[in-house]
Amino acid sequence: MPLNPSSSTASNQQETGGYAPLLSAEVREALGAGAPVVALESTIIAHGLPRPRNLRVAKELEEDVRGAGAVPATVAVLDGRAHLGLTAAQLERVAVDPDVRKLGHRDLAPALALGASGATTVSATAFLAARAGLRVFATGGLGGVHREWAQTQDESADLRLLARTGITVVCSGVKSVLDVPATLQRLETLGVGVLGYGTEYFPGFYLSSSGEPVDWTVRTPQEVADVMRAREELGGAQASLIVANPVPGKDQLDPELHDRVLARALDACRSKGVTGQAVTPFLLEYLMRETGGASLEANLAAVRGNVRLAARIAVAAAR
Repeated sequence: MPLNPSSSTASNQQETGGYAPLLSAEVREALGAGAPVVALESTIIAHGLPRPRNLRVAKELEEDVRGAGAVPATVAVLDGRAHLGLTAAQLERVAVDPDVRKLGHRDLAPALALGASGATTVSATAFLAARAGLRVFATGGLGGVHREWAQTQDESADLRLLARTGITVVCSGVKSVLDVPATLQRLETLGVGVLGYGTEYFPGFYLSSSGEPVDWTVRTPQEVADVMRAREELGGAQASLIVANPVPGKDQLDPELHDRVLARALDACRSKGVTGQAVTPFLLEYLMRETGGASLEANLAAVRGNVRLAARIAVAAAR
């Protein structure tokens, strides 16, 4: 239900400088010192994992960043204010409050103006992090071009946002329920760089490989940092750099099980008339249920690997 701005919310915005993102003291100090910082999305906490496991995972991911020598900046909107870096109480609120909404980039302005609270998706997290000066962002899988695009014209808002946001995004490709070849073509058209990390093939989110080749392969965090520096020195139009990091083979979802269940999920989606923004959540939920939770474990393995790699890249870039 839409929220109305209270007088206290409006007063808070005036006292704290309007709608600019609010940095935690730790994140602010790290940025001021040129220390490595990694942005983390909060949608996986609020909407991607069952409670109470979601809070444990959120804390683990932040600790993984710290363990690699960087500062975590989990991003969320609370009471009409965007935060980069959450306190323990704020992180718990995102994890347990059922009223926390899901916010993409387009939702940020109304959420801030109306005093809402929400977890940030890839597009919202990338936008807020880049605006605050963060250079590296870790997530699980990106959105992309949906299957049967020719009929639906449906693609994720992630793509256009990444085309105009200069940040390095460490991910395990795009969600495998999407049209991966069409998404890669779209990224090329939009000028978004793609690097395969230790692989010559674009990852398949739950799977180590989608079977689609990448043009460039890097093998160390320093090589990624060198590409980042070259892009910055070249200048020109701002666009994201995607570092596609595959889930380890031992942790991936069994490819035959994946393909079999996904085919059934797509049939169920069509028969039930699921369309638009509801398609991806429907398919992911179907996969989790019909694989007995194995898809969720593969997703978490991918996220953990991406967070650790992002922290190492941020450390290398800060040098």
